[in-house]
Amino acid sequence: MDNFDFHVTTDIRFGKDRLAELPEVLNQFGKNILLVYGGGSIKKIGLYDRVIDQLKANDNHVFELAGVEPNPRVETVRRGAEICRKEQVDVVLAVGGGSTIDCGKVVAAATKFEGDAWDLVLQRRNYQGDALPLVTILTLAATGSEMNSGAVITNFTTHQKLGTGSKVMLPKVSFLDPQNTFSVNTYQTAAGSADIMSHLIENYFKRTEGTDVQDSISEGLMRSVIKNCPIALKQPEDYDARANLMWASTLALNGLTGNGKAGAWSCHPMEHELSAFYDITHGVGLAILTPRWMEYVLNDDTVDKFASFAWNVWNVEEKVPMLAARIGIQKLYDYFKACGIPMTLPEVGITDEKFDEMAKQAVAHSKIKTDAFVPLDEAAVKEIYTDCLTESSFE
Repeated sequence: MDNFDFHVTTDIRFGKDRLAELPEVLNQFGKNILLVYGGGSIKKIGLYDRVIDQLKANDNHVFELAGVEPNPRVETVRRGAEICRKEQVDVVLAVGGGSTIDCGKVVAAATKFEGDAWDLVLQRRNYQGDALPLVTILTLAATGSEMNSGAVITNFTTHQKLGTGSKVMLPKVSFLDPQNTFSVNTYQTAAGSADIMSHLIENYFKRTEGTDVQDSISEGLMRSVIKNCPIALKQPEDYDARANLMWASTLALNGLTGNGKAGAWSCHPMEHELSAFYDITHGVGLAILTPRWMEYVLNDDTVDKFASFAWNVWNVEEKVPMLAARIGIQKLYDYFKACGIPMTLPEVGITDEKFDEMAKQAVAHSKIKTDAFVPLDEAAVKEIYTDCLTESSFE
C-alpha cells in the first residue's frame, strides 16, 4: 500500500427531511446565494419550492444559475462566475446530481480566478487559488461529487471533456436525502449505478498490491449496488434501496477506496471522449466500455485480480482463475444489460467515424498510456471502441 493523505471535511447531512437545517448551514457563509440547478426536475418534485421557502424565511438574497447540462459546459460555468462577481455572492448552493455539483464547484473557483474558466479547467488538479464555499443538495446517486474535490467540465468547441479539481472545491456541507431520488427514472437510475460501479472498478483495478482494506470495501460496495439497483428500478420509492445507492455513490469516490493505490484510471478517459464528441450519458458510456476493457486487458499477468473480482463480487463458483475471470466479466455485462442499459455504441448513436480522433485525445488527455492498470496506446483504445460496436460474449 502506498502513502496517502485522507482529509475529507465535508459535513454530510444524510437522511429524511433535513432541509430545515439549510439556513443554519448557509448562515456560516453569508446571505447572498447562487442557486445552481439543471433542467427543472427539482421543480417537478417540489424540491425547488422547499429550498426557496427556506431561503426566503432566512432572508437570503437568491440568484439563479439554471439549466446546467448533463455534461456541464464551460459556457455555463462562465455565466455562473459572472453572476457571482456581479452580485457579490457569498456561497454557491448546488441542487441536483453530479453535473450540477461539478458545475457549482468550478463556478465557485472561477469566481475567484483571474483568467477564463476554461484556463482554470486546463490546470486540471493543479489549481492553487481560492473558491467560494459550496453547499450541495443531492438528487441523483452516481458521481460522488457531493464528497470529493473533483469536477468534469466539457468544452464542445474544442471537443474536450476534462477533469479538474482542488481541495478548495470540496463541498462544505452536503444534504443527502434518498427521498430526493425517488423520481429518478429507470434509465438514469441504471446509468447512475453504472457510474458508481465504474468508480469502484477503476480504483479496484490498479497496480498497487497489499490493499486488502480498500479492495474489500470496494467489493462490498459493488455488491450493495448490484443488490439495490434492481430493487430501485422495480420499486422507485424503496427508501432503503435508494439510501444504499446514495451512500455507495458517496463512499465510492471520496478517497476511501482509491487512496493508497497509485495509477491512472482506464475507462473514464475513453468515455470522456465519447461524451465530448457525442454528449451521451456518462454512466451509459462507462457501462458499454468497461466489460470490453476488461476483456482486452485480461491475460496471465492480470488474471488473479479479475478472478478475485469474480469470486468476491459475483460469487462465481468456478475455481480455475481464467475461467472464473471470464464468467465475472460476463456477469457484469449481463447485469448492465438487465438494468436496461444499451450495451453497444450504435444504440447510443455512435459509429466508428471518429474513433481515431477520440483514441488520440483519450491518450493525450490522460495517463492511460503510462500509468493505467494495463497501459493503453491509441491503437488499443481504438480496438476497445471497435469491440463496443457489437454485442459481446466473454465466457
